[in-house]
Amino acid sequence: MTVGEACNRVVVITGPGTAILKAAQLMREYHVGNLVVVERRGEENVPLGIVTDRDLVMRILAQEVDPALVTLGDVMSAEPVVAAENEDLWEAVERMKSHGFRRLPVVSDNGALAGILALDDVLDLSAELLGNMAAIVGRQVERESTRKGSAKPFLRS
Repeated sequence: MTVGEACNRVVVITGPGTAILKAAQLMREYHVGNLVVVERRGEENVPLGIVTDRDLVMRILAQEVDPALVTLGDVMSAEPVVAAENEDLWEAVERMKSHGFRRLPVVSDNGALAGILALDDVLDLSAELLGNMAAIVGRQVERESTRKGSAKPFLRS
């Protein structure tokens, strides 16, 4: 499976000049834990960084920084680690693991933002896969027990 098949194509974006309060309001409005900070290049949005709700807490609130004095460009994780749409999903998961990131912006071949890959989405896919595998085992047992002319259990005396 590719990253493009697994990623969420709906991404909440904003620019680096966005105020911290506005960023928090966007996260609340769209029920997301992150914003991808982009720069418009022609017709494309190119990811410059990513900001999470945790960034706002750890870098602004916990350090008692006046939110009015900083923008997302000041607190974003610049030069984000990204995943390519056509790369293998498990390679991207390995990158998430090695960097300790729960989310990766997904880019097209020309570097434009195409989606976001979140650990939660990968966990959902994994749970679905495990559920399907369990169903296969259950279906096999069901099929064997209803097979016409099935052999009787072998008993030793």
